[in-house]
Amino acid sequence: MLFLFDMDNVLYDYHWRVRMHGLTELTGLDFHELRRRWWHDEGEWKAEKGDPPTGPEYLTRVNKALEADITVDQWLHHRRLAMTPRHDIIDIAARAAELGSVAVLTNNGALIGEHLRTIAPELVPIFGEHLYATAHFRARKPEPDVFRNALDALGHRAEDTLFVDDMPENVRGAETLGITGEWFSPNYPANQLLDVVERFAQSKS
Repeated sequence: MLFLFDMDNVLYDYHWRVRMHGLTELTGLDFHELRRRWWHDEGEWKAEKGDPPTGPEYLTRVNKALEADITVDQWLHHRRLAMTPRHDIIDIAARAAELGSVAVLTNNGALIGEHLRTIAPELVPIFGEHLYATAHFRARKPEPDVFRNALDALGHRAEDTLFVDDMPENVRGAETLGITGEWFSPNYPANQLLDVVERFAQSKS
């Protein structure tokens, strides 16, 4: 049995504009220009599918697109600043780990994927090495391939997996494989998610 969690806006509140503000200070590019240069199909979305496949190559492409010289530490620093842990939800992930296996699957490129333990240290005691960016699996949510590849790597069946994500389209993508999806809607109460986790575990016992 596997409990698969999204990271941003589930286990953490993700303040994207805080991150963009920090990158504006580094590059001199405003929010709209940052988006125009990198956050699109041929930039970040492509990277989230594993192209490029390594963190250094990712940062090279970012710096070329932004005409900047951002370091790994700076990129990680501003990513971390934009994240606030949801301790109530992290506690539920810890309960899920008592009931079965747990993993994180977040839409991110190789650089963040290689440093998830650094930017999300609160998750390490619960998830251990099972912190994954979609770049690891050569596809991005909501594409079914990313879930298929993740399950293959983790050794779990779709019908024995519960997936929690804040994006309805991602949940639907997982459900096409037979995964049980739970939409983590805005203001989703922690006690509701705990009930979902407990009921799913009971249904598989």
